[in-house]
Amino acid sequence: MTVEAEICKGAELAVVVLAAGKGTRMNSDLPKVLHPLAGRPMIGHVLQALEPLAPDRIVVVIGPEMEALQAAVQPHTCVVQEDRLGTGHALRCAHAQLRNWKGQVLVVYGDTPLITADTLAALCAAKARQGAALAALAFRARDPGAYGRIVLDTAGNLLRVVEAVEADAATRAIDLCNAGLLMGDADLLFDLLGDLRNDNSKKEYFLPEVFEMAVGAGQRVAVALAPEEEVQGVNSRAELAAAESVMQQRLRQAALTAGATLEHPDSVYLQADTILEPDAVVEANVVFGPGVIVRGGARIRAFSHIEKAEIARNAVVGPFARIREGSLIGEGARIGNFVETKNTTLEAGAKANHLAYLGDATIGSGANIGAGAITCNYDGFAKHRTEIGAGAFIGSNAALVAPATIGKGAIVGAGSTVGGEIADDELIVTRAPAKRIKEGARRYRETHRKPDNKSGKE
Repeated sequence: MTVEAEICKGAELAVVVLAAGKGTRMNSDLPKVLHPLAGRPMIGHVLQALEPLAPDRIVVVIGPEMEALQAAVQPHTCVVQEDRLGTGHALRCAHAQLRNWKGQVLVVYGDTPLITADTLAALCAAKARQGAALAALAFRARDPGAYGRIVLDTAGNLLRVVEAVEADAATRAIDLCNAGLLMGDADLLFDLLGDLRNDNSKKEYFLPEVFEMAVGAGQRVAVALAPEEEVQGVNSRAELAAAESVMQQRLRQAALTAGATLEHPDSVYLQADTILEPDAVVEANVVFGPGVIVRGGARIRAFSHIEKAEIARNAVVGPFARIREGSLIGEGARIGNFVETKNTTLEAGAKANHLAYLGDATIGSGANIGAGAITCNYDGFAKHRTEIGAGAFIGSNAALVAPATIGKGAIVGAGSTVGGEIADDELIVTRAPAKRIKEGARRYRETHRKPDNKSGKE
């Protein structure tokens, strides 16, 4: 934990997350901040970044008819901004939940999923170290464009925020821009909110105006700097895709730093909760869904897809494998190309090297599953399990009709369809006897040959 985070943990801190925006440019019925980034809703990343600060309270401002968002941020308190009248108005809506709060208030945005705990801590620490009543988060913009410019005094304190449309040429040349996030003493901040006016073209209450109001009242406003990428809001699918790219690079770098090997990092897609232990190896073009743990020494080969599963030490998965929810690939087990598992455990050393479907099954240690073998786990109404004992051998193209129990060391012959119980060390073959018809192939061709195709060729 950083020194800044330690400073913040000592303060009484309430956080207001502004998340009422419709996200019109997303063209979606889903609230904007619920759109996923690395498998986690955008607002979930923001809430995670707040955790090291250990806030006493978190209040989320949502819009009308956002029950899904309210459920997603539980157990935090939600307040509804019935009329979207600007960021200042949104913070006013949160005041009802913080009316008796006497500590600090940190205001963040639910659509800035790339914000980090270190940057939030730096904002808190800047306010504390400079003895300021308010603190603003700023960034140096590559293209300041339409951002509000921050004007500083000679001591580096904020004087005012000037919107781009109101700025003169000298002010537009400033590259220090307002990120929107701020922190302030609760009493002062809410007093200033009461004096906000909406005499502007949009008839909205703009939160940045509190800075100049505080300075006019003789208060000091500190400024903390953030990397530009962290404070970029996500308002469209294109911006979401750009944020996904940044998040993936962060996750890949974190995995490499923690000791995993990514042989072609840019082709591996991770989730926010993916766990790759030290010495796990991931080859190219692997996609991880949510809830995956890959233990040390395991190898995930190219073009595999894994979700809600655990891969044990020294196991090998892929290439071209699909490991679905509820699967546990045991220590030293092997899943080969075009094998799919679902709700299935392969115990230590078990193998399914190619072309198999294993659903709702337990495969005992050292068992071998042949090519084309499947567990027939669904009867059209319910799922049923298949239990395969240690050291069993399931021949190619076998169909195991669940519920089925295959004993230890048993052999199911290739092409067999079996179900029920098969005893330990039993061999079972249900293959139909071969039927040989002399000259049958020739007669078949003659019967099916068209009159105008005497050669039998297409």
